[in-house]
Amino acid sequence: VIDHPKYQESKRIAIFLSMPDEVQTEEIIKDIFKQGKECFIPRYKPQSNHMDMLKLSSAEDVSSLALTSWNILQPSDDDNAREEALAGGGLDLIFMPGLGFDKKGNRLGRGKGYYDTYLEKCMKHPRGKPYTIALAFREQICESVPVTENDVPVDEILYEDC
Repeated sequence: VIDHPKYQESKRIAIFLSMPDEVQTEEIIKDIFKQGKECFIPRYKPQSNHMDMLKLSSAEDVSSLALTSWNILQPSDDDNAREEALAGGGLDLIFMPGLGFDKKGNRLGRGKGYYDTYLEKCMKHPRGKPYTIALAFREQICESVPVTENDVPVDEILYEDC
C-alpha cells in the first residue's frame, strides 16, 4: 500500500479504522503521519447514511476516540473541533472497506450506503472525486457482487497477489 503511486502522490487521505475481520490499517495510518500527509477517518451517523471524514491530529489520536455501538472507534458526535475533509481541501485518496468485491470494482459494503453517499458529496466538491482503493483479502474477491444504481465502483482493489 505505502509503495502505491496514488498513495505516494496523495496529501489528504481518508482511511477506515479497521474492525477485526478487515484488513488492518494501523500501520498505514502511522505511515500517513510519518510522511507528513493529512489523515481523515469516518464518523458515521447511526440511523442514516450520513458520514463525515474528520481529521486526525496524530496516529496516537486514535486512542482518544469513542467506541460506537458497532464497536468502531470514531470521533464523538459533539467533537466539532476536527476539520471535515470536504469543508477544507477535499481528499486525494480514500481507502475503503467492504465485505466483498468483484474485478469490475463493484463493492459490497455493510448495506447503509455511507461511502456511496460520501462519494456523491465528493463529486460536488471543487476538487472532485478522490481516487478510491479498496483493501481486501483474496477471499473477498467474487465473480460478481449485487449492485444498485447508487453504488459507486472503486477505482482499484488491493489484495494479496493481485
